[in-house]
Amino acid sequence: MRWLRSGAALGYRLVKRFTDANGVEYVEIGADGGGLVLLFQPVPEGKVAKNRLHLDLAPTGGSQADEVCRLVGLGARQLADDPEFPWIVLADPEGNEFCVLPAR
Repeated sequence: MRWLRSGAALGYRLVKRFTDANGVEYVEIGADGGGLVLLFQPVPEGKVAKNRLHLDLAPTGGSQADEVCRLVGLGARQLADDPEFPWIVLADPEGNEFCVLPAR
């Protein structure tokens, strides 16, 4: 499931799953101990252009390279690593781009 990979990438767990009156299933993920929660809402159309939302992830433990390897292991693929920029561009299994910044 898509949310499972997203949750694993962020170190989040499933908080809640629910279905609306139209039969659309939503998934909410969050960190243990509270904090920011993300809600995933499916859309019927596939990705055709730029993302509607772009995430930049900055690892706090380990290097940028370690984080890229971990995310590739979860199903991401590397798209670009331009030495002129400090970030590395990846895509999730559905083709949505996100960047991994240098470690903080």
